[in-house]
Amino acid sequence: SVPTALGPFCSLHSEKLKLFCLEDKQPVCLVCRDSQQHDNHKFRPISEVEELNTALKSLQEKLQHNETMKGEFEKTVQHIKSQAEHTEHQIKQQFEKLHQFLRDEEEATITALREEEEQKKQMMKEKLEEMNRHISALSHTIKDMEEMMRASDVSLIHVPRYLGNLPFRVWKKMQDIVQNTPVILDPNTAHRDLALSDDLTSVRNCRNKQPPPDNPERFDYYHCVLGSESFNSGTHCWDVEVKQSKYWRLGVTTASNQRKGCDCFNADVWSVYQYGRSLRSGFRVEQYLEYVRVNLDYDRGTVSFSDPVNHTHLHTFTATFTHTLFPFFYCSSSLRILAINSQ
Repeated sequence: SVPTALGPFCSLHSEKLKLFCLEDKQPVCLVCRDSQQHDNHKFRPISEVEELNTALKSLQEKLQHNETMKGEFEKTVQHIKSQAEHTEHQIKQQFEKLHQFLRDEEEATITALREEEEQKKQMMKEKLEEMNRHISALSHTIKDMEEMMRASDVSLIHVPRYLGNLPFRVWKKMQDIVQNTPVILDPNTAHRDLALSDDLTSVRNCRNKQPPPDNPERFDYYHCVLGSESFNSGTHCWDVEVKQSKYWRLGVTTASNQRKGCDCFNADVWSVYQYGRSLRSGFRVEQYLEYVRVNLDYDRGTVSFSDPVNHTHLHTFTATFTHTLFPFFYCSSSLRILAINSQ
């Protein structure tokens, strides 16, 4: 029978297993090698086989890792493609709104011009008919007719009304249909369960059917998202509607703060929160709020929070800022950043 290994010794000859039979693919001792059963077989030192197995296992692990990475890369490429297509669609929609506004303004301006033209032409027609009546009646002298024309003179088209500062006047009107939001959310930082609005000003907590890739910028434990613009100086202010969210947290955090795992609240976060457990660098708001205003004065080192509805101060953090800061949001349901003209 073929010798089998029970530990490091041959079960037939009690000799140490030092060789590996390449034909039978099992370890053998020196006595087995010289036996008739292994005539013309090839052998290798068992240490070489063990090293080969170790190398093979390592290679298999690397191949598996590479396959996993390849899958992640392919998923990321597909996500980038979807991002680009969706963004292009939104760009076209936004510009179409502006184009439609300009078309409507153009049509309204030309319509007003034509209405004035028709009005002037009708007035001139009426005056000519009146003159013809007087001429037919021969009841007035030429001097009387000239005075009558001067008294009933019809003004020309008021051209400046239509062309004067036309681009500026249209631009002023356009301000009524566009909004400026002081903080825009960065979808590349949003937890995979958070969905952002197309204009990137609101966020809601849901389970995405097609979750985004787990890129380095993305939070993977807490349902957090950052603003897209960083601050290194100056004063900044934004209002957030929180009335739809039972649990929320707002403030600022450093660009270098940990986004993976559950340590992001341990340091470098200046925030207020509602209905959550107390965490470092946080201040709990006891009263129910619908809106929260965040005021950052980077140079003075303060982050202040208030209720913009009744102008009640909530809390102020004081620090010495030396790192880049980002607006910070935690959302259990939904949050919305208000536009400046709606604050």
